[in-house]
Amino acid sequence: MPADTRAAARLARDLNAVSEGIPHIGLIAGGPIRERISAAASVSAIARGLRSGGAPEPDLCPLPLQASFTPAGMRLLLEELAFDARMRACRALIVCESALQPSTLAASATFELATRARQAGVPAFAVTGENGLGSFEARILDLQAIEQARGARSLVAAGERLARML
Repeated sequence: MPADTRAAARLARDLNAVSEGIPHIGLIAGGPIRERISAAASVSAIARGLRSGGAPEPDLCPLPLQASFTPAGMRLLLEELAFDARMRACRALIVCESALQPSTLAASATFELATRARQAGVPAFAVTGENGLGSFEARILDLQAIEQARGARSLVAAGERLARML
């Protein structure tokens, strides 16, 4: 076997070994994108887009809307869902939020999830119905990209675009 072929085979084995312990390419977590589209439907639509964009099956973590109202309630819910372990087992976090606004950011699920991702060294992306964040706020959250989507079809399209980034 030529040296380049052996080196390529060794590299492929090494890459497989690195990704072997990562069961999902992404964890999609968050609430409903709109009042009429539930959290489960929102994260499922993004997952469909990821799969149709060529990404493997993501881990889904729909969050109830009321969980984002209090930081203590959010932390408790995330603990019950083993969120941190699930997030660390993925290559990226995708946060789904109905609106990202500077005035409500500190009390949002996105803030808590993106902070945990940043602290764990996991890249974070966002899909939102309305993006009112400027580049400064997006940088504070360390979001790699923010995709806008307002309905089921646009959630799938956002997932397809994210699949190319992951």
